[in-house]
Amino acid sequence: MGSSSKKKKEKKKDFQKPKFKVGKARPKPENHTDTSFKSKAIILGQQSLHTSAPSASSQFTHHLSLLTSRSDSQRKDSLAYLTTAISARPVHTALPQPVSIILPNLLPLILDGSNGVRNNLLRLLRALPPRELEGHMERMLPHVRAGMTHLAQDIGSSALDILQWALEVGGEELVACPGGWLKTMKSLLVMMGWRGSSTAAAAETSHDSSSNNHAGWSSNSNKSAVFGQAGSKEGKILVKCVDTLSALLLAGLGVDENGKEEEEREVWGFPLSHTAQHMLPQRSNPYGYLNLFGPPRDEESAGYVYREDRQRVFARRFQLVIREGLAGLKKEAGEYGRAAAKAEKIVADCMRGFDQVEDDA
Repeated sequence: MGSSSKKKKEKKKDFQKPKFKVGKARPKPENHTDTSFKSKAIILGQQSLHTSAPSASSQFTHHLSLLTSRSDSQRKDSLAYLTTAISARPVHTALPQPVSIILPNLLPLILDGSNGVRNNLLRLLRALPPRELEGHMERMLPHVRAGMTHLAQDIGSSALDILQWALEVGGEELVACPGGWLKTMKSLLVMMGWRGSSTAAAAETSHDSSSNNHAGWSSNSNKSAVFGQAGSKEGKILVKCVDTLSALLLAGLGVDENGKEEEEREVWGFPLSHTAQHMLPQRSNPYGYLNLFGPPRDEESAGYVYREDRQRVFARRFQLVIREGLAGLKKEAGEYGRAAAKAEKIVADCMRGFDQVEDDA
């Protein structure tokens, strides 16, 4: 009997309502955890804390590493920081890191899917000193050409902006480096819809203006069906393509090396003659076009250092199809017509002397 009455009291106790008295604290539950302790230090694993602020060079390197982050905003903010760090440095001072270390982290972002990241990338490239970019065009061009032939039009448009910037800061080096002239011209024509055959037999056809064979290339005369009407987003991309083509032609065909020699001869004066030929080269790797130690190159991967070589390749493979395409664009008038007329004039001026030489031969 005693044990049963004890169990009844315990069960009844569970259902009794506690009586609270004024001025007394509420009793704490049985599972209460005491958090009133104080700690003098909190230790976090895998974290380094310093009393002094990190240096500008270490911060620059840290933001370079963040360019591979998965977050679009993180990559965009890091590019903005790098641009500010380069632009705000004192005049005639070295970059926080060499261009040979900066560029490999920047070039993959040409194909980035975020418009903000690509825009900040272009701002950062424009902030780099042009002299520091000498010798790096060959490394940059494969990424630019990949962006130009990308399926996304926004990425292709951003790649054209970067190509225009590269032509401004180092056009002579760009068209002379291996693949810089023929591959870049071919990628630009493919982007404009002027596709063609890459067979060697088609490439060797005559460039006579009376011939109807265009070295295996075909031009789409109806540009409105491909790029839309002038003034639209697609139409602006085509106008940018034509403007880029004009800049590429000026960089590759518009520089007269004979005129340079005449100016140098006047600077040195009589009795010195051909003095510049015996001076140290002004550009890096001046004999790189000979490819003395590299693997064999085909016609597309070769480097065309001299203007006459670029003219010969242009006349044989691209001149006819470009003339036909520009003639079709001039009929559209508006932005198309103005850009095509400018490019057509550049082609005529740059190839006038070469046409005369070929006719005499």
